[in-house]
Amino acid sequence: MTGAPTAVKKRSRIQIRNRRRILDAALEVFSHHGYRGATLDQIAAEAGLSKPNILYYFNGKEEIHVSLLNQLMTSWLDPLDHMDPDGDPLEEICAYVRRKLEMSREFPRESRLFANEILQGAPRMKPHLETTLKALFDDKTALIRRWMEAGRIAPLDPRHLIFSIWATTQHYADFDAQVRVLMAGEDDVLDGAAAYLDTMYRKLLAP
Repeated sequence: MTGAPTAVKKRSRIQIRNRRRILDAALEVFSHHGYRGATLDQIAAEAGLSKPNILYYFNGKEEIHVSLLNQLMTSWLDPLDHMDPDGDPLEEICAYVRRKLEMSREFPRESRLFANEILQGAPRMKPHLETTLKALFDDKTALIRRWMEAGRIAPLDPRHLIFSIWATTQHYADFDAQVRVLMAGEDDVLDGAAAYLDTMYRKLLAP
């Protein structure tokens, strides 16, 4: 006889709050030190909790890191997913550039977390890259190619177009320290970047 399924115990408000506190602290630590350089002691100190308290909620550093990456993938892919097949091609692509740049403004730590994982060979994120990201990437490059074949935007390799958008927008988060030194005293760096990139991609893609 099969027993009744075990009920999943609902987390208390304190447990939910502490998990969020740990994940936010871990995001800070991982984004600065990378996975290999980060320690549970650093995460505990950043969270203001004891190490045993961290291990009550997570099995270890890897589980915390994977939890962050899983959360990141949905928000990271969302701007590309929202590229509208029925919209104006040039406006859709330029809107995507703006959304990606805005993510560098709002989520710089998440961008560095993603970059660090990729630089290490994506050991914990590779399944996401091979399934979720690859499927979305193939779908959107096919859409851009159809726009190009219809003469609605200039013909070029849509894969490299998307790579260049990632490079030119995420640069401002991943290389923030360098940008701040080279553009010292300027408060509107990302506003200037938005205007520059919009002009560049419009000229590149104009049919």
